[in-house]
Amino acid sequence: MEEDMRTSISAAFTTVITASLFLSTAALAQTSDIPRTEHGHPDMQGTYTFRTITPLQRPPELADKATLTPEEAAEWESYENTRQNRDLIIDSVGGAGYPPGVISYNEFWYERGVETVADLRTSLIYDPPNGRVPTLNAAGRARSAEISEMRRLSAGPEARTLNDRCILNARTGPPMISGSYNNNMQLVQTKDHVVINNEMIHAARIIPFTDEHSTSQLKWEGDSIAHWEGDTLVINTQHYYYWYGWRNMSPAAKVEERITWVDENTLDYDFTVEDAESWDSSWSARLPMRRISDPVYEYACHEGNHGLAGILAGWRRYEVEGLDENGIPLSALEDEQ
Repeated sequence: MEEDMRTSISAAFTTVITASLFLSTAALAQTSDIPRTEHGHPDMQGTYTFRTITPLQRPPELADKATLTPEEAAEWESYENTRQNRDLIIDSVGGAGYPPGVISYNEFWYERGVETVADLRTSLIYDPPNGRVPTLNAAGRARSAEISEMRRLSAGPEARTLNDRCILNARTGPPMISGSYNNNMQLVQTKDHVVINNEMIHAARIIPFTDEHSTSQLKWEGDSIAHWEGDTLVINTQHYYYWYGWRNMSPAAKVEERITWVDENTLDYDFTVEDAESWDSSWSARLPMRRISDPVYEYACHEGNHGLAGILAGWRRYEVEGLDENGIPLSALEDEQ
């Protein structure tokens, strides 16, 4: 009972913190002199970065901690910036999620965030209160297993991820999530459309202001439509083309993005993912988008490039040599069984 009480108090505390964050953002937007387009809506146009060192999901070691103190945040930033520095990782040892072997790139090529979000949350996810993506349900687990086996066999280009194929990436969205590099986007508004030109895989989402989705031409990134709720730009996306998406999202997934003007240099980006074929409950996250002076550059990656050919060639070499996906002889694995 005592443990349940602590859990309830922790959840309530997290809810209060989250609610206060939303109220403070809304109050700031209402009391500020928001610049407006000729059509009367908040003028959010410009180039922004959404990079941050705050992870999407709360790390297990911080399970009961929704926010950090300024001192803890400084310590966390120092630790993570060192841990993720590719120049400090020894190839034969691995680290930061990389197994022993050849580590891709060096630190020069990375543009990850170096600071936590301003409110010092330990995760971008705020709902559920534990700061983590819900556990996959039965349908999600079955699809995930099928996808894993398809990737393991890598029989052709279609068996690889959309990221490998330079079609989509987590930074491309929707939703847009901070990653290792290319965490930048340009937002353009007209009377009838809003355009989000994402630097990652140079993907431009041309989104109409309408209340009806179109399914005449399904798109990898789904069909997005927009509307205004007061001074908040709301973008709803559904009807995804692919059956294996980011974090196991299915074609039935629905994503709602909410973009709110905070000040002349900041937008608040909030999104909710709902997918009954993956999770039994929805989940939500929010992060700041900060205005930058740099332009959005072309990301020189295209479907069918030499990297994909190299991936498939590597798998065929493993098959010829009788190795599994980790380079371990299949005969050794059979002996263990």
